[in-house]
Amino acid sequence: MHYVVLSLVLLAAVALSGIIVRLSPVRVPLPLVQIAIGVLLAGVAGVRIPLDPEIFFLLFIPPLLFLDGWRIPKGTFFGELRPILTLAVGLVLFTVVGVGLFIHWLIPSIPLAVAFAVAAILAPTDAVALVAVRGSTPLPPRLRHILEGEALLNDASGLDVFRFAVAAVVTGSFSLTGTAVGFIGMVVAGVATGAGIAFACGYALRWLGRLGGEDTGVQILVSLLVPFAAYLASEQLGGSGILAAASAGIATHYVSLYGPELAATRMARGAVWDTLQAILNGIIFILLGEQLVRVVTDDLDGARHSAIVDNWVLLGYVAAIATMLLLLRFTWVWASIYLSRIHREIRNARERLLLVAITAVAGVRGAVTLAGVLSLPLLLPDGSTFPGRHLAIVLAMGVILLSLLLASVALPPLVRRLPRVREQPTTGDERMARVAATRAAIASLESVRASLGADGEATALQAVDRLLEHYRRRLQGGGWAGNRRDRALANHKREYHLAALSAEREQLYRLRIEGKIDDDLHRQLVLEVDLLEASLTISK
Repeated sequence: MHYVVLSLVLLAAVALSGIIVRLSPVRVPLPLVQIAIGVLLAGVAGVRIPLDPEIFFLLFIPPLLFLDGWRIPKGTFFGELRPILTLAVGLVLFTVVGVGLFIHWLIPSIPLAVAFAVAAILAPTDAVALVAVRGSTPLPPRLRHILEGEALLNDASGLDVFRFAVAAVVTGSFSLTGTAVGFIGMVVAGVATGAGIAFACGYALRWLGRLGGEDTGVQILVSLLVPFAAYLASEQLGGSGILAAASAGIATHYVSLYGPELAATRMARGAVWDTLQAILNGIIFILLGEQLVRVVTDDLDGARHSAIVDNWVLLGYVAAIATMLLLLRFTWVWASIYLSRIHREIRNARERLLLVAITAVAGVRGAVTLAGVLSLPLLLPDGSTFPGRHLAIVLAMGVILLSLLLASVALPPLVRRLPRVREQPTTGDERMARVAATRAAIASLESVRASLGADGEATALQAVDRLLEHYRRRLQGGGWAGNRRDRALANHKREYHLAALSAEREQLYRLRIEGKIDDDLHRQLVLEVDLLEASLTISK
């Protein structure tokens, strides 16, 4: 009963945070409001929420990464894979080495292996926190997609390096070759397991749908279970559960392109996933606030004892580490841009500098860093305490809060100063796609018109002719034409209009499969067709 009440309290707190942000006369980033609510719950109401890192990773990380993998534009993701991997893997390793050595130099009481572990868990960025703190301030589309791709992949690289570093502390030994081979094995196993489970579930649902019809509830339920199945199966096989969840989302997108579901299924599933995403993200930041109180009350004394310093020196350590993270990210991004084609595309030095600064500030830390540092073991195999555990938790929590505050304050004005950079054209053209879909609908209606023949029912012929007139006007840039119709005409028109919408949707899927339009445009146009189909269905 206690956990049921806690769950209801967390849900109510998420709802309350949304209300506060909407009613606030000043724009306040949603994560900061949720963190403050978590602090009030723990500090004032005395709420204590036991946070088991393994349960946290299982319940929160797989569905969120699955959804990110599902919705990230695949054309842009694979087209920008080189800069994404440069940030998600290269920058993570650069951060681990640079920040690890810096932490060990700054705080000699932290062993080098532990310093590397802390640096590894500080390396992953949080796309959710970034979106929330920047609010309505739009990032350039290309930069936004690169940052989303980075956050999708660097969780896995950072956590895997973190696990190897912790293992080195626990066992007292480290093999670079063994670590590299193990890392590659985890990546391959994770990607293969996640994609395999997603494809198997997707095609099994298609087969069952052909046999007995599509059940919207079952489709949604299976989509909710796939990320957990991918994560658990990969972990059991020795792979990266995080990469498995992300790759399952990417694979699910491709499965949905072949044998698309009912419009009702797509819209209901989208609403369910949007709600789940908002709930999980909100709970994560509320837990962050609650854990902040626990860190202050339980870990701060241990941290001071480990470093033999007072609170102000600890705060200085946090600021120094956060600054080093920012400087290393700035340096890596500047070098990457200088060595890439972006350097030739953006010739103005001020614009390049501003773009590098935005990318550096956008490296917000969040849930993965919190859960990872809390997963540090309490004891070593010989029964001694894990060295520097309390201090590592305090440092990680401080860096998370500083990165959130910095992005909240600095990111919006920096983005507003960025001139409109000429973006690479997205895959496909909206007008081309709309024209192709309209022509497919016209072809479908002309086929219906031919099947009715000259002697067909008058109201049916009139309905088809009016729809043909509408679609032909749309080709010429016109809108709906129509007067009030009698019920018989309306019923006929609805039937034939649904057939035309189905032809539009099939053409849009064909364009996406052929790579003529990208995911964003495809999703937008299919949603328009789905909404129109839903309105026709409801008006029966």
